[in-house]
Amino acid sequence: MSRIIGVLRRAFGYVREHVGTDHLGNKYYFIPEQKSWTGKNIRAKRMVEAANPAEYEYAEGSIPMEWDAWMRGRRKDPPSIEEILTNQSEREQIKLKAKEVEEKDLALQTKEYEEGLVAPAQTVAKGHAAAANFGRQEISEEPVSTANTFQPGSWMPTSKK
Repeated sequence: MSRIIGVLRRAFGYVREHVGTDHLGNKYYFIPEQKSWTGKNIRAKRMVEAANPAEYEYAEGSIPMEWDAWMRGRRKDPPSIEEILTNQSEREQIKLKAKEVEEKDLALQTKEYEEGLVAPAQTVAKGHAAAANFGRQEISEEPVSTANTFQPGSWMPTSKK
């Protein structure tokens, strides 16, 4: 009897097992390894049915990281709701701490600048110090002429000997 049911399932499509739903309404399914009607093995798959199926409505973050890791096979078991909520609260705490550290660093920089401990940034050298042309003025593509001075462009005539 189970053999007949299996043949009917394979004939009418894949058997997919609902694994979970996230807080955004996306539904996640697992399709176990099966044999097709020709007897060929079809490997196991994981798939998502998006809450907003239109492609243009997709935005980054539409799938939580934990579910994305499960979809890509980086984790064996699907995530629980508690796990997703604790990870989300930890990410929020990290963002707040990073903002506090950035504000403290900015305040310290302004204080050091006012006290004269840090010189203001004046010029930035182009290139790398190990380069052969470091510190030299680059020859421009276009010739420049101002008043009595003339600087040729990058093309230089060859000397005839």
